[in-house]
Amino acid sequence: MHNTHIPKAPAYWSRAAIVPGIVAIGPMLPGTLAFGMAFGALCAQKSFSLAEVVVMMGTVYGGLSQFVAVQSWPEVLTPGTIATLALLTLTVNIRFMLMSATLRPWFGTLPAWQAYSSMLLVTDGGWLAAMRYRDRGGADAMFYVGGGIVLYLVWLVAAIPGFLLAEQLTDPKKYGVDLVMPAFYAAMLVPAWKGPRRAIPWVVSGVVALLVHWLVAGWWFIIAGALSGALSAGFMDEPEKAGAAA
Repeated sequence: MHNTHIPKAPAYWSRAAIVPGIVAIGPMLPGTLAFGMAFGALCAQKSFSLAEVVVMMGTVYGGLSQFVAVQSWPEVLTPGTIATLALLTLTVNIRFMLMSATLRPWFGTLPAWQAYSSMLLVTDGGWLAAMRYRDRGGADAMFYVGGGIVLYLVWLVAAIPGFLLAEQLTDPKKYGVDLVMPAFYAAMLVPAWKGPRRAIPWVVSGVVALLVHWLVAGWWFIIAGALSGALSAGFMDEPEKAGAAA
């Protein structure tokens, strides 16, 4: 019988994996560019300065959470509005903690300063490409880091033309920019498909998010969808466990 639990090689660094890592995330670059431009345009519409946008892009690598935070940015910052923004960004970004945990068996073999600093580059697309590489037996950490740096640089630079062309991008539907984010996450679901049973939390999360969106104003649908999906997944037994209990 084939053993699916064969230990994988420990992580190491080499320049040989830089180009393959960049090639692996290549299909994600156009979407990242469009998404970054849309974010820059949004910041301009919210009266942010170009310097503020550049500093945010350089120090806050959150993607969707940045979009949500700026879209819900209040006219006046108060302790209450700051707490709301913090809760929203925490809910959107908490997936990065789970992604980082899945990389621990690989990057945990490296010195702590190398492993934890590498986790600053975790993104949805970069994580997906890295996990595919790891599942095929890859161990070169530069595959993940090289691709992650390129994604970060594209995201950093993309906001600038978006900010400068904000007037032309006021209607995201005109250029199809509004489809970038849903199309990207829909594409991510394809390789994540593990059968209809594992998709139940996706359905629960989506249905709850839609209901809350229709019933409650604001961004609470994100929190409701995330919590309901996580809870439904937590209460599901693994197939082998469920069979044993029966």
